[in-house]
Amino acid sequence: MLFRVVLAVAVLVIFVYGLVDVIRTDGRLTRGISKPAWIVVMIVLPVLGAILWLLIGRPRDSAPVRQPRSHPTAPDDDPDFLRNLEMRRRNQAEAARLKKLKDDLEAKAKADGDASTGDADTHDTGDIK
Repeated sequence: MLFRVVLAVAVLVIFVYGLVDVIRTDGRLTRGISKPAWIVVMIVLPVLGAILWLLIGRPRDSAPVRQPRSHPTAPDDDPDFLRNLEMRRRNQAEAARLKKLKDDLEAKAKADGDASTGDADTHDTGDIK
């Protein structure tokens, strides 16, 4: 009695595993016959179909083939976008730093220029405009 239950469960597990594997496999990768034909074989001959699928029909490389994304990725998932964003942020920070240094240098030069010419500018020449 227990043997029959274990055998029935094993047959069901093998059948379900094989059928799901056939359904999930890309149709271009099946060997032997076409994917719809493998599904029919699996339904008509559950145990034998699953065994044949695992031995003959399944693709040789067991690594799943990843389909390329057909939809655009979000910007925060795109490494090129993030890299470009970081470079842009660094360039803006560097430009701001250089502008500040230039403004400081110009202010210092103007202050030095005013100090040296300041005495000449403060004298009244007496010209009336």
